[in-house]
Amino acid sequence: MNFRMFFPCCFSLCLATACSTGSAACVADEQTVVETPGVEVPEVKLTDGTWKDVEALVGKHTGKVVVVDIWSTSCLPCMTEFPHLVELQKAHGDKLVCISFNVDYVGIKTKPATYYRERVEKFLMKQQAGFTNILSTTEADKVFQALELSSIPAVYVFGTDGKLAKRFDDSLLSDGEEEAFTYKVDISPFVDDLVKAIR
Repeated sequence: MNFRMFFPCCFSLCLATACSTGSAACVADEQTVVETPGVEVPEVKLTDGTWKDVEALVGKHTGKVVVVDIWSTSCLPCMTEFPHLVELQKAHGDKLVCISFNVDYVGIKTKPATYYRERVEKFLMKQQAGFTNILSTTEADKVFQALELSSIPAVYVFGTDGKLAKRFDDSLLSDGEEEAFTYKVDISPFVDDLVKAIR
């Protein structure tokens, strides 16, 4: 099964499934955690917000490269790739701004966005994601429709001019490929080149 193919028609159903003990997503959660003894753990914050808040943050950081990762705790590839976002931030320091935008919230009345906060924060703390983390207060389907996005993970890279330099999503998927992109092969080298160009 290709976990990347979360099309809008089934996306809410996929995200509505809680991360239960022993599930593939939870196993990935545990496996991707890297703890380094003696290293100061960065403060991790999770703020409620919308995609407009993301756009506003991008606009405030002209002169720097900005990487926005759209993810969910119900998406195995998202959590598998997430540690590489943390690595990017550590590698480039103040020349790079990383933003994670979580889309766990699917619009169920009995499960508002705050319902997902605890499990999202738990994952972020394990990853030591000491950058801007936003919990979407907009239903996942509406986010997807607004961005014309059919699946996650998806990563948006903005140049120093604040404009979108490249969008990594399943539109990059070629016939026979399991993955449209990875940080190691695609995103990190692209970001490295953009950061090197900063003077």
